[in-house]
Amino acid sequence: MKILIPILISLIVAIWVVAIAIISVQNATPVSLKFLTFQTIQIPVGLVLAFSAGVGLIAMALLQPLWGLVGSGSGNSRLDDDAEFFVDDEDF
Repeated sequence: MKILIPILISLIVAIWVVAIAIISVQNATPVSLKFLTFQTIQIPVGLVLAFSAGVGLIAMALLQPLWGLVGSGSGNSRLDDDAEFFVDDEDF
């Protein structure tokens, strides 16, 4: 089972890379992104898609360890409160 997960992740990433490559070849039309008053230079749609996917992958890779650190500190305090509430009184 431990071998299956990295293979599955690699397969998903490979499918995304192939999809980005196909879309970038088919959509060579230049576009410019606008955000509030800012506007970028005109770049192909495929390049924008590839850049966005890359930034998303890197951001998720950096944020996953942080979620593990936040959850390990006081994440079990609610479970401890529930354990005190459900006390078995039949043993007394």
